[in-house]
Amino acid sequence: MTNLEYRRIYLDNAATTPMMPGVLAAMEPYLTSDYGNANALYREGVIARQALEGARETIAEAIGASPTEVVFTSGGTEADNAAINGITAVMRQKYGRIKAGNHLICSAFEHHAVLESIKSRKQDGFLVTQVKPRRDGFIHLQDLQAVLTEQTMLVSVMTAQNEIGTVQPVRELADLTHQVKSLNPTGVLFHTDAVQALGKIPFNVREAGVDAASFSAHKIGGPKGIGALYLCRQTPFIAQIRGGGQELGRRSGTQNVAAAVGFAKALELTLERQQHEMNRLAQLRDLLAAELLSLDRRISLSVPIDPTRHLPGLLAVTVQGLESGTLILHLDDAGIAVSGGSACSTGSLQPSHVLTAIGMSRSLALGALRFSLGSATTEADIPIVKAALARILNHG
Repeated sequence: MTNLEYRRIYLDNAATTPMMPGVLAAMEPYLTSDYGNANALYREGVIARQALEGARETIAEAIGASPTEVVFTSGGTEADNAAINGITAVMRQKYGRIKAGNHLICSAFEHHAVLESIKSRKQDGFLVTQVKPRRDGFIHLQDLQAVLTEQTMLVSVMTAQNEIGTVQPVRELADLTHQVKSLNPTGVLFHTDAVQALGKIPFNVREAGVDAASFSAHKIGGPKGIGALYLCRQTPFIAQIRGGGQELGRRSGTQNVAAAVGFAKALELTLERQQHEMNRLAQLRDLLAAELLSLDRRISLSVPIDPTRHLPGLLAVTVQGLESGTLILHLDDAGIAVSGGSACSTGSLQPSHVLTAIGMSRSLALGALRFSLGSATTEADIPIVKAALARILNHG
């Protein structure tokens, strides 16, 4: 049976989303007739540049930034890497082997793009501290305060946790960070990975008080291969991709105009219905949670759900005694796409670093499932998911 012969239920919208029809239509001219290089002086280039800058203005306005503070990247991973490496490169260039401001802090449950970027800075003399979230899935102010020092130059804490859905108190964390008397002449800077927040909850860089933020288009119905990095105009930064000096010298390479236009259109369409979708998805999430928790005592929430501090469409549960990989494959056979909190590496199942960071036992973490709802999710999907999981558990 092909995918055309029955309707699958896609519940992995935190991983990627289907592109909105309006997005593809907005991109089409820049993939066909208006194909110019945005850096060229002739007419085709001018048309492309106008489209690129229009997209930049749309995104900047949506996040509360100035257009010159928005740098297009190839996605959220590049934006995270660029933020960490570009900011720390300033200190490396200014001081050679680091003499001041050599301390980096991130949460222990960051996306690997942040974790690995910060870890790689150790070879250049940086000290790295990971702040552990508590069992409720949040970074607490006192825990960050305990590790901030005058040597700290950069803190990175994600806005919305991609596996468990908790929305971190970024404004409070950023304010605390900025209060530190630092040896770094620019003070302690704060970066947030806002990939899972954009379009799903209200997010504004000024209101968040951050110095840098990362975004991605394909999480909100846009194309893959395009993201953005917000850099406050005062944020010191050295480009990590060198070449022709595009993006005001902060990211070289011919810009992907069609993708940038698609990103802007997706964000525009998403924000038009954001409040409605937040309410709708929160209701569906709570209904799904209630149905699954009533199904089997082996199922429990990964973290408590505080409606005011949780992504509306994300539900994280664990199934005691079963491995997520097995559950995912059986659900896939039933026509349901979900993800887990585990990754298979070199043939051995490893628990999610997110779940172990919040203090969950290894055995429980191995049974993690993440349901991330989206625009196509309906109330009719929930009993189907419940029935499918019931069959799996009864035969497991």
